[in-house]
Amino acid sequence: GASEELQAMQAHVSIILPVHNAEPWLDECLRSVLQQDFEGTMELSVFNDASKDKSGAIIEKWRVKLEDSGVHVIIGGHDSLSPRGVGYSKNQAVAQSSGSYLCFLDSDDVMMPQRVRLQHQAAVQHPSSIVGCRVRRDPPNSTERYTRWINQLTPEQLLTQVFTANGPTVIMPTWFCSRAWFSHVGPFDEGGQGVPEDLLFFYEHLRKGGGVVRVDQSLLLYRYHPRAATHSVLETTIWTHRVRFLEEQALPRWAAFTIWNAGKQGRRLYRSLTAASQRKVVAFCDVDENKIRKGFYCHEDSQERPKPRIPILHFRAARPPFVICVKLDLTGGAFEDNLRSLHLQEGQDFLHFS
Repeated sequence: GASEELQAMQAHVSIILPVHNAEPWLDECLRSVLQQDFEGTMELSVFNDASKDKSGAIIEKWRVKLEDSGVHVIIGGHDSLSPRGVGYSKNQAVAQSSGSYLCFLDSDDVMMPQRVRLQHQAAVQHPSSIVGCRVRRDPPNSTERYTRWINQLTPEQLLTQVFTANGPTVIMPTWFCSRAWFSHVGPFDEGGQGVPEDLLFFYEHLRKGGGVVRVDQSLLLYRYHPRAATHSVLETTIWTHRVRFLEEQALPRWAAFTIWNAGKQGRRLYRSLTAASQRKVVAFCDVDENKIRKGFYCHEDSQERPKPRIPILHFRAARPPFVICVKLDLTGGAFEDNLRSLHLQEGQDFLHFS
């Protein structure tokens, strides 16, 4: 009867596609929607955020092709003078869609044909997780360290490395999750330019006990170009959110900890902490003999008298747990070897913050 018809109309998966001046990439992106090998019902929900190029016409052209092959297309948008931003656009695209699962897609990226099928499989098994995937970077030599990090994190590290400057351990253009879970966590922050809406959503997801799962196949061509929205968020904004999240989620477990890096980044972290967290810092540690010879770091801006003097130790003389402010994959493996030599457990004995 009627309820079965409704069931048939309601898509299994909604592909969520915010668009703003995406003309150069949109054909390839939309072709990749058409080429999905997923056998369930699929719909495409596009929100055109005040594009001033030919994006609208390209979307209309593909609407016909997609509808002809059984993919329902919903197009929303506005043509004000200025865009409302990705957070707003994604929320609108989700709101106008109806699928039980949401597959996030950026207009400059390209899905492999098996993306929806494989991520849907994983999401069904992990109803309160964000499911990501491995990616192929284009151009291949852009952001090599970041791409390696995205693709090589272990299942445990997807949860332990959530404090680093890299941001979410599965990247937003690869996100796939149930609508029910999205509604429980979301929506995205709509502050617009300068707001790291994916990071804030990811943190909220983790606060609510959400899991992080990655399909270990490369299911997305992930494009790098300097015009990307990512570049409009200030590093200081992200730093502040990261420190807050570290203090809220990780530091309460520890009565005392050591900051690994007596240099600029380590000291910056120390200065960014609340007074209560600062009091838990028992030492800095490092490999740099000059810093270790100094013997201590004096916190000049402190209101406390006498001003706190934090010992600087060689890392072998320091005691875990560590908050590590050394960038990974930069020292030709020297730092990683040092860390490995201590036989510590990530998440319990140390966390990466850089």
